Amino acid sequence: MTIRVLALCGGIGGAKLALGLSHILPPDDLAILVNTGDDFEHLGLTISPDVDTVTYTLAGLNNTELGWGLAGESWAFMDQLRKLGGEGWFNLGDRDLALHIERTQRLHAGESLSAITADVAARLGVAPRLLPMSDDPVRTVLDTDEGTLEFQHYFVGRQAQPAVSAIAYRGADTARPNPAALAALADPALEAVIICPSNPWLSIAPLLAMPALRHALEQTAAPVIAISPIVGGKAIKGPTAKLMGELGLPVTAHTVARFYAGLASAYVLDEADSDLADDIKALGLAVDVQPTVMTDLASKTALAGQVLDFAERLRHTRA
Repeated sequence: MTIRVLALCGGIGGAKLALGLSHILPPDDLAILVNTGDDFEHLGLTISPDVDTVTYTLAGLNNTELGWGLAGESWAFMDQLRKLGGEGWFNLGDRDLALHIERTQRLHAGESLSAITADVAARLGVAPRLLPMSDDPVRTVLDTDEGTLEFQHYFVGRQAQPAVSAIAYRGADTARPNPAALAALADPALEAVIICPSNPWLSIAPLLAMPALRHALEQTAAPVIAISPIVGGKAIKGPTAKLMGELGLPVTAHTVARFYAGLASAYVLDEADSDLADDIKALGLAVDVQPTVMTDLASKTALAGQVLDFAERLRHTRA
């Protein structure tokens, strides 16, 4: 099975573009490599938030109001857990809980996260290939003014309120990237690598922190296109802008472009930031200016189509 397009993806923002791509590309042509740096163990269960968000989104089952979890969810388990004095800071819906239990049991039985994810996706009607970035544990941890916090304790437990001074990706230096992704990056038939507009430091950097994956991205013959998650100096969703400020980085699309320069060959910029195009080109990136804010299926599909057209133009330019 030849992968034509490989998308690198985090949770909510990345899942939007992944959904758009899935409505354009034949299923066998698209693979989505998903961040697992957010994964953690909770209540004895292995939770994979970004993998689940992408799975539910592509299955048409996601809760569009929350951005995560299942639509029409109920919370009887959490209500009872809190009454019993249990840890109630991380919400697990009643139906969502089934996936975490099933995943944990199968991991304990010796199955890989990749195999479990593929099987769950197929059972839920997801046609493109969903690839966890690694079957080895990688954990995003943050140095904050409240001490070192694992990602979910920072993001959910403390609602991203602590000020961040540094980020590490534990286990990434020895983690083995998903072999299907490495094979795709080495395949001359690969037509594009798309870095979705996920948080660069929290959702994409854990993937890039694996040396073998970064090397494969640097060596691939396909154009690598990053989409800016910053529009008009603001993040569309999540703590990206707050985090950038705390790390001493200007909250601009140009800063994100600098983050990807040397790895990506091209960059998609929102119309609101068109004045930055020349400065970004000076970084060695080809630039395309498009509406990048995705509010509904039409805008998600439109952006996906524009990015794929950009990739085709880049391939023809190289040829």
